[in-house]
Amino acid sequence: MIRCHCLAHGRRQCSDIAEVFPVECQVVIAVLTHVFDHDAEARDHQRSPEARLLYHQEVSRPLMETLTRWLDTQLDERLVEPNSALGKAIASRQGPWATLTRFLEIAGAPLENNLVERALKLCIRQRKASLFSKTAYSASIASVLTSLIATCRYAGVNAIEYLVALQEHRAEVLADPSAWLPWTYQGTLVPP
Repeated sequence: MIRCHCLAHGRRQCSDIAEVFPVECQVVIAVLTHVFDHDAEARDHQRSPEARLLYHQEVSRPLMETLTRWLDTQLDERLVEPNSALGKAIASRQGPWATLTRFLEIAGAPLENNLVERALKLCIRQRKASLFSKTAYSASIASVLTSLIATCRYAGVNAIEYLVALQEHRAEVLADPSAWLPWTYQGTLVPP
């Protein structure tokens, strides 16, 4: 496992304080927007992880190097108050810079982790909702169903159809659970 930090957080931190520091935040937002545009272009052209890495090294690395120098200058030359919201945002980007720029070193490394964060938010909402379940058993069943529904959603499968198929084919599911995963179950259904 290789640790990567999320560039979308850096962009979001700056957009949240852009009204107070419009010029400085626009510099960071503009650079990160170009980097994300490069990543979208690589995805649109269906580049392999290795080709995407080379592309980012060629077009995004100079932008990121310029940005890191600019960020360092802001704090080193006291152009930004370190305790201000902008100073804290810059400092929070400087520490994990190596993990923020993994996409320039490792093929397939993501720029952001929004997909994972959305999945975690679902778990957090379910945990909070479980507080209002009548029993611990009903809370655990609700958590299992939430997990199945989320898995179906990310696999592009209709969750209702999947759950109905599991109920209609209980014996087959118990006999071979791996054949009844959201992304494999349709191959096991026998046409009527």
